[in-house]
Amino acid sequence: TRANPALYISMRDQLVPSISYIFTSTSPATDRHPYWVQFLLKEAGNVTSGLYALTGRSFSETGKHLLRSPFSQFVKATAEGHYTRVFSPRLSLAMRAFAGVVYAYGNSTQAPYGEQFFVGGANSVRGFAVRTIGPGGYHTQRTKYSYIDQTGDVKFEANAELRTRLFGQLNGALFLDAGNVWLIRPDAKRPESGLTLHNLKRIAVGTGVGLRYDLSFLVVRVDLGVGLHAPYDTGRQGFYNINRFKESLVLHFAIGYPF
Repeated sequence: TRANPALYISMRDQLVPSISYIFTSTSPATDRHPYWVQFLLKEAGNVTSGLYALTGRSFSETGKHLLRSPFSQFVKATAEGHYTRVFSPRLSLAMRAFAGVVYAYGNSTQAPYGEQFFVGGANSVRGFAVRTIGPGGYHTQRTKYSYIDQTGDVKFEANAELRTRLFGQLNGALFLDAGNVWLIRPDAKRPESGLTLHNLKRIAVGTGVGLRYDLSFLVVRVDLGVGLHAPYDTGRQGFYNINRFKESLVLHFAIGYPF
């Protein structure tokens, strides 16, 4: 991480004195087409910086410590919505949309690693492994730790899943996912990663099929994702720019539905 100062700062030991505000709205239990909406607003470090300001130090000054550790200062906001259209007892279409932003300032130049966003994996764009996409059009050589710096400050993601009952407790699904993350501040170590109009079109798209076994107290899920479009330059033109179909297959095992 020393080779990437931004990544090092986001992963160092630091205190995160934060306050979160969450608003959630759900449809009535009797609604035929259920929905769920949640908004989150989180801030960290403002009260602590305010206390420092009372001692004469600038609110926006960096390098301040609490209990001998630097404390993080950022604001984070997310919005997420789920909607399920039920066609029959055996067939439904579930949809999800997510948008989020985290911005570090004052005592921090980077939000903590755990507060940043990522795409890919069993609950995101399933055509790609977790943290193998983004930010923006950035692409790195695959190594044991290459996924670590593939996080971002801004995230947009959309998912759709056609769900059907097969037989007994076994259900099937056909899904389509799209999304990516971007950086607010330019990072020379991660080219093409910034939030610009040009990079906003860099969206990862994946599809696939899945099986869900409902045990009533939990759902065991297996999804086979297929990458359709990578947001970085793969050397191929057109929407389907995956070089090898076999390499685009990703198998996910999980508990519970993805959304």
